[in-house]
Amino acid sequence: MSSSDQTVTWRELLVEATQTFRTAGIEQPAMDARRVVEQASGAAPSELLLLLDDPVTERALGSFDAMVQRRSAGEPLQYVLGAWSFRSLDLMVDSRVLIPRPETEAVVEIALAELDLLGAQERTCQVVDLGTGSGAIGLSIAVERVRTQVLLTDRSEDALRVAGANIAGLGRPGARVSSRLGSWFDALPNDLLAKVDLMISNPPYIPTAVVLPEQVADWEPAGALRSGPDGTDDLRLLIDGAGEWLQKDGVLVCELSPEQAADMLALAQSRFRDARIEQDLTGKDRALVARGPDLRSR
Repeated sequence: MSSSDQTVTWRELLVEATQTFRTAGIEQPAMDARRVVEQASGAAPSELLLLLDDPVTERALGSFDAMVQRRSAGEPLQYVLGAWSFRSLDLMVDSRVLIPRPETEAVVEIALAELDLLGAQERTCQVVDLGTGSGAIGLSIAVERVRTQVLLTDRSEDALRVAGANIAGLGRPGARVSSRLGSWFDALPNDLLAKVDLMISNPPYIPTAVVLPEQVADWEPAGALRSGPDGTDDLRLLIDGAGEWLQKDGVLVCELSPEQAADMLALAQSRFRDARIEQDLTGKDRALVARGPDLRSR
């Protein structure tokens, strides 16, 4: 609705957005319309029904129109809203970073269990989140394990700016989080050699030739998605190089694609004393967990 000459209600805009999204071929038009109306009105999900018949201000109408136009053009809802939930966090996200996904929430759960085995409930543990993007993984760990010190790294200055905004919005746990610019291990200070308790990454792991959905290919940063012919270039680098940074019982956790699990497990078994594959909530192989770097590989 591009004109504010007449008074409209949020109920009318909700109907309009749903119809517009349906015409544009949006997969879940009603849900997306509701999220846009919530964002434009400032209403929490539980409050929306209470204000549907309220008049819409001119400023709110402008915000609504802009979001409907962007979503109708195919831009992901998460970028349109400028924020998305990940575990207990509400993170700022835009096209500079990947959209946080449920599969990665499961990887964080695996990492938390490993930290508990390392004694993170009783002592300070050093965590490194390599290729952090929005900071979703590292910040979740900082919030959910209060004795951790967390370092976020990324080779993208733009991504680190997004992560920095999310650190600033974290409150007290943010005091235990720092960030550094650099590609993988190049970002790490030498004083962390052999001292990291947990190293975690959701690296690029999509093969170069794989055709992605338009919503992903057209909007999300390609450098955070693809990694060579079979998608394992970065995974191999991480498995090969993590050992010198981890303490003797330290753990590497990497998200991967199910078809990569067997090869990456075999590589990790040649670099660590123990390695296994963990599944996500759908039963798919999703995370490599490698514990105790083989000192001979350092």
